[in-house]
Amino acid sequence: MSATKASKLYILDTNVLLHDPKCLYEFKEQDVTIPMTVLEELDDIKDRKKNVAQEARYAIRSIDSILSKATNSEQITKGVRIILPGKDRDIKLGCLSIFPDHELTVRTGFLPIEHNKDNKIINCALHLQSTFPHRQVVLVTKDINMRLKALGAGLKKVEDYRTDQLVSDVELLPEGHHYLDTPFWEGVDKVESYQRDGKAYHRVARTLLPNTFLNEYIYDSTQDFAARTVAIDPESVTLLDLGYQHLMNQSAWGIHPINIQQAFAMQSLLDPDLDFTIFLGSAGSGKTLIALACALEMVIEQGRYNKIIVTRSTPPVAEDIGFLPGTEEEKMTPWMSAISDNLEAMHEQDERPQSSVKYALEKANIQFKSLNFIRGRSIQNAVVLIDESQNLTPQQLKTIITRCGKGTKMVCLGNLAQIDSNYLTPLTSGLTYIAERFKDFEGSASVHFQGVFRSRLAEFAEENL
Repeated sequence: MSATKASKLYILDTNVLLHDPKCLYEFKEQDVTIPMTVLEELDDIKDRKKNVAQEARYAIRSIDSILSKATNSEQITKGVRIILPGKDRDIKLGCLSIFPDHELTVRTGFLPIEHNKDNKIINCALHLQSTFPHRQVVLVTKDINMRLKALGAGLKKVEDYRTDQLVSDVELLPEGHHYLDTPFWEGVDKVESYQRDGKAYHRVARTLLPNTFLNEYIYDSTQDFAARTVAIDPESVTLLDLGYQHLMNQSAWGIHPINIQQAFAMQSLLDPDLDFTIFLGSAGSGKTLIALACALEMVIEQGRYNKIIVTRSTPPVAEDIGFLPGTEEEKMTPWMSAISDNLEAMHEQDERPQSSVKYALEKANIQFKSLNFIRGRSIQNAVVLIDESQNLTPQQLKTIITRCGKGTKMVCLGNLAQIDSNYLTPLTSGLTYIAERFKDFEGSASVHFQGVFRSRLAEFAEENL
C-alpha cells in the first residue's frame, strides 16, 4: 500500500457499498481497499432484478471513476489517490486499492472459504493485518454475524458503517410535537398576533421555545392551545394557531383522530403547505389508517390530487415481484393487505362494505407499485404512501423521494421496532435518517404516534413483549 504507515486501512464489505454507494469519500485521509470478492458480488447483483441493483451499479461507477486514473494494474493494487471535487479546490483523501484475495492460499488461522464469500473477505483482512503489523486494519461491514466471525478469527478491529448515522440514540429523534406542562399563554409577556389568509399567527420571543424546529407542533395542559412552528429567527418564533379542539374535531373520509398525535398527523397531511410528512409509531397506533383516510379525502372529496400510489418494502418485493401472470398491481396485492385491512375498517359500518371498498379503490385510483418500478419515474399530482419505510436505506429513500414531481405529496410510514432488513438498525434506518435530515425543511412535518388502538391484547403485547 502506498500510504503512510500511520494511516488506517479500511476493508469494505459489499453491504457497505450497497448501503451507501458514496462511502468511498467518507474515510477522509485513511486508505480503503476492496477485495476482489466484493467486486464479484457487486457484479453479480448489478444485473439482478433486485432493489439494490442500482446501488450496485452506482458503487461500481464510483470505484471506476477513482481507479480510472491509474496507468497500470500495479498502481491499482498499490492504491490510487481519492480526489473529492470541491468548490474552490479539489481535496485529496486517502488511497483506494483492489486486493486480489483470490491469490491467497489457505493457511493456519484462516476461515474455510468453500462457497463462503464472507470468509474470503475476513481472510483478506487477516492477511493484511499480518502484512502491515504497524497499521490499524479495520474491516467495515453491516453484517453483525460477519463482525462476530471476524473478531473470533483474530481480527483486532471490526466496525459497522455509521457515517450516515445522524443520531446516537433513537430517543433523540424529533417527536414532531412538544408538550408544555404549564399553560402556554401564562409564560408569554409580549406577543405580536396577526391574520393572514384566514389563519391566525403569533410571534413570540425565542426564549419561550428555544429548542423548537420548523413545523413542530406545540400544545399544553389546557387542552385549548395548540399551534405549529412556522418560522424561526434569532429573536422570535412564529406560531400558526391551530386550536386544540379544532384539531380534535377534524374529519377525513369519516375518520376522526383518537388522540392529539393523530390530530397533528391529520393536520400535517391535509395542509397544502406541507409536501412531505413522516409518521413514526408502534404497530396499531393508527399511522396507516390516518394516512389512507387523508389521502382518500384529498383525492376524492377535495380533488387536490389525481391518484394514490402505495408502495412498501418487504424482502420478497425488494427482490422481485415474480414472473407469474398478472399485472403489477395484482402481484403486489398480497403485500398491500395493510391498506385493504384499513379500507375495510373504514367502511365496516356501511350497508355494503365490499362495494364501498371497491368504490374507494376505483374512485381514488389507488395503485400498488413495486419499489423496483418507482425508480426513474416523475410522479405528478399524487399522494404517495411509502409503507414499512423503516426497512429502506437512506440511499433507497432518497431515490424514492426524489421521484416527487409537481403537485405531489409524500408520506413515509414506519415503525423502528419492526426492522426486517439484515443490515439495518433503528439508528441506520433510512426512516431515522430522513426524520433528522428533514427537521429543518419548511415543507416537511414529522409526527411520532403514541398509543395502540387495535385491541387490549395488541396494546399489552406492544408494552410487554
